[in-house]
Amino acid sequence: MCDDPLHVLLPEPVARALADYRDLRDHHGVCWGETPLGYVVQARATVFLDERYDYREVCFRQLAQRHPGASREELKGRLGEVDVDRVVRDALGGDVLGNLAALRLTPEGVSLEADTRIVLGEEPFPPTALLLDSSRDEPVTVVVDGTAHEVPPRGAKVVEVEREALAGGAPVDLSPLARRAPAAALRLRAGFSCRWSVTSGNGQGWYPPGAPHKVDAHLRPYFHGDDLVVAVPAEPVTVVVTRGMEYTEVDLALTPVAGEETLVELAPERLYDAAAHGWYGGDMHVHMNWMGEEPAPPALAAAAQHGEDLHVLNLVAGNVASERVYDVEALTHWAGADLPWSDGRHLARIGVEYRNDLVGHVTAFGVRGLPGRYHSGFSGTADWPPNATACEELRALGGVTGYGHPFHRTFSETDPPDVVLDHGRDCSAREIVADAALGLIDTLDVLNHSSIAGTAAVYRRLIGAGNRLAVTAGTDVVLSFLRRGTASGPPGWARVYAHVGGPLTAESYVEAILLGRTFATTGPWLELTVNGHEPGDTLDLAPDDRVEISVRSIGPEVETLEIRTGDGVLAQGPPGRLTASLVVGEPTYVVAVAAGGPHPRAHHHAGAYAHTSPVYLDVAGGHVARPADVRWCLDWLDRLEAVLRESGRFDCEEQHAGHLALYARARQVYRARLPRSRLVGPETGMPDWVEREQ
Repeated sequence: MCDDPLHVLLPEPVARALADYRDLRDHHGVCWGETPLGYVVQARATVFLDERYDYREVCFRQLAQRHPGASREELKGRLGEVDVDRVVRDALGGDVLGNLAALRLTPEGVSLEADTRIVLGEEPFPPTALLLDSSRDEPVTVVVDGTAHEVPPRGAKVVEVEREALAGGAPVDLSPLARRAPAAALRLRAGFSCRWSVTSGNGQGWYPPGAPHKVDAHLRPYFHGDDLVVAVPAEPVTVVVTRGMEYTEVDLALTPVAGEETLVELAPERLYDAAAHGWYGGDMHVHMNWMGEEPAPPALAAAAQHGEDLHVLNLVAGNVASERVYDVEALTHWAGADLPWSDGRHLARIGVEYRNDLVGHVTAFGVRGLPGRYHSGFSGTADWPPNATACEELRALGGVTGYGHPFHRTFSETDPPDVVLDHGRDCSAREIVADAALGLIDTLDVLNHSSIAGTAAVYRRLIGAGNRLAVTAGTDVVLSFLRRGTASGPPGWARVYAHVGGPLTAESYVEAILLGRTFATTGPWLELTVNGHEPGDTLDLAPDDRVEISVRSIGPEVETLEIRTGDGVLAQGPPGRLTASLVVGEPTYVVAVAAGGPHPRAHHHAGAYAHTSPVYLDVAGGHVARPADVRWCLDWLDRLEAVLRESGRFDCEEQHAGHLALYARARQVYRARLPRSRLVGPETGMPDWVEREQ
């Protein structure tokens, strides 16, 4: 990593913005004072609730009690109204966490339950979150560190405790919160920057001075760097080191000696070296700051990128739920420039996330300047203009554009579009079907923190309908979150690998993506060739030509390989290598998919996954445009118009009409891709030309 002085990594405007973010955090907590939309409220709760706990269902139960008879869709619009502390209490169902102890206030008395933390030597007791959980039928007041908190009947409240608590005027014994242990130290050395985890037997993590106390989707503590000193208890600990998806994971169990520093020399080995073959992996959607427990400086992004050996990092400026655009100061300072820690193997840029919760969120990598807009539809403003306008502007600035975290439900290609579309203002990529037809969007983040399977199903419909879109990956990691599943995990837990011809630059990476020379993965290496051609290539074939298809994977998490065409699965087999022959009758595409269940290398809740961009098979000069997929896209546009009428916000009818005009243009494109046949005989009463599905 570069040794640039602080003023290079933290210029004055960025430093001022960070100070503002800290003030917001100090005054408002983890949500930084943002408008309480459903996902803003969820952010506060999921600092405590991970994938084990069903946050949304608990919310719906609470709202249904308040609004009997309301439909689920009506309740969904009220998710920002939930009592978050009660949701946390009810979802936990009596569990206590390492970052949340519980003070039970029962009719019989008071008891403290805690996952006891270790405190080193004579260090002061650290502040910890405390759930005040009442099963009493009357309000109760608890005084915590001198501040009185009234807990409503059978209610809950999360507070922070450091020194003392009084319930009913009597002191609460806080000793279960922590125990003391003699201190030791570890010096961690790999010879290059890595991701480290140091964990006690109780799961508690230990960090070097100044490192944020981050926890990944597996609830494993982690930090980045090399030759680091970490204070630990003189008790059994486990050290784990890895370096992103191209490396193995190595662990060591040891018991440090009290008062001594123990050298731990440990390094992961490579599984594969993508850059040696011209392939560079990138994460197209990472935030430095977007609410959270600890505002993140650029130096944290630099340490994470090098510690993960992440070749390309796209840090995006974006809003949450209001006018404020986080990290726009960094974008203003560095737009069009490589960030200071970039080198020949690692490239970092500041990009943009344009956000509309009704029709989708668009990210842009490689922008050379500032856009005029960053969002629409927030704080009661109009859903105007369509995302297409933002795509055009971001492209004019040199950006490659793609839809991020596109779809949140698992569904298949056989499901109708309304299964995808009918879920309110949930950030789904609803406009992509129109933007793809009009050539206004370049990519789709098939690998994302939400539904990978659902997004892959839509992706294959889109390319089957004749749209050229590259597969990409965007994790939506937020560096300012410490503990929130995939959002607090390491950048690059999913990556898009692009085959770059020559040196790695923003321009060469953009070009490779635009050519479709990509695959996206949670870890497995995935190769696809068709007659020796790679993703992004087009083969010009004659009817009945035969092609030979080969797929290769590397990675212990892979369980199955698939070769898919527009007709579905052509071949399936175990990991390693899969081959198939195809006699081509009509234009189609070929993609490869690798999949596996939950695995330590896979941070996504659904497990391991990789998906290539297509090799296109043109036949007799015709490009793939499958009638069933085209009609599916037309049905999508019809349903999207209904969603717009039901949920769209407009200042005038002209704005609504502007969206409809965009969809009408897209329909013309799709209809032109359908086969046509002249009818014989005027007695049918049909137009001369009608669409016919083959």
